[in-house]
Amino acid sequence: MIKLIITDLDGTFLTSKSDFDQQEYQRIQALMHDKDIIFAACTGKQCERVEELFGLEASKDIWILGDSATRIKHQGQYVYESLLPNTVGREIIQTLDSIASDHVIIACTPTAAFIKETIPEEEAQKVRGSYAVVQKMADLADIQEDFVKITVFDPKLRCFESVKSMQSFSDRAYIVASEAAWIDISNHNVHKGTTVNELQKRLHVTKAETIAFGDGFNDLELFAQAGISFAMANAFDEVKARADFVTKSNDENGVLRTIEKLLTTFA
Repeated sequence: MIKLIITDLDGTFLTSKSDFDQQEYQRIQALMHDKDIIFAACTGKQCERVEELFGLEASKDIWILGDSATRIKHQGQYVYESLLPNTVGREIIQTLDSIASDHVIIACTPTAAFIKETIPEEEAQKVRGSYAVVQKMADLADIQEDFVKITVFDPKLRCFESVKSMQSFSDRAYIVASEAAWIDISNHNVHKGTTVNELQKRLHVTKAETIAFGDGFNDLELFAQAGISFAMANAFDEVKARADFVTKSNDENGVLRTIEKLLTTFA
């Protein structure tokens, strides 16, 4: 029996234009509600940005596992978070600065997503696609709060190589290149799988009662925490190989089409 459906957003639920079919979503959401199925978004996006995407009222009906699944927000309230200690985060930022001077470091705290003042506006706009609360500062080393997460956006697509230089932090932080342009860094042993497990415990839902959708390498832990996993047609080949099934692409409304089929067949 399906009780919980969790989807990644970028490359999975959202199209390549970073939007989704609002009317179709409302129709499928009504079907899920009728069957007492909980819907959750598990994403690297800032929780406030997810609320913007779905709309403040509609977002109250879903569980948001945002900020690279380091926080859980529901009905406008944070119910869980795991923060990366400030000293570790600042050391990571220093190392990232030494790896490359032209990638974008996004240092997220409970206050905002901080980026350097020197970031070109085009790249700053790219950041705002995933973060609703963004502030610029001269030096990220001046951040005094613990970190929700640290993210790297690299338009030169070097992230798979960059993470190799971050291995010394493997016992203090979770680091993953979800794709060639993005690295996500969170507190040690905190990722989509652990936070989904936290949600399942809160909702009294088992792994067998959970369905998951994803497309990137950071979705593999999500798949491991689901009874049935779906990779998108546009997913990495390695991700498809680890999923139970492959469904239509994000630009073909694959998540919503599959949910509808599941609800009429199994739920």
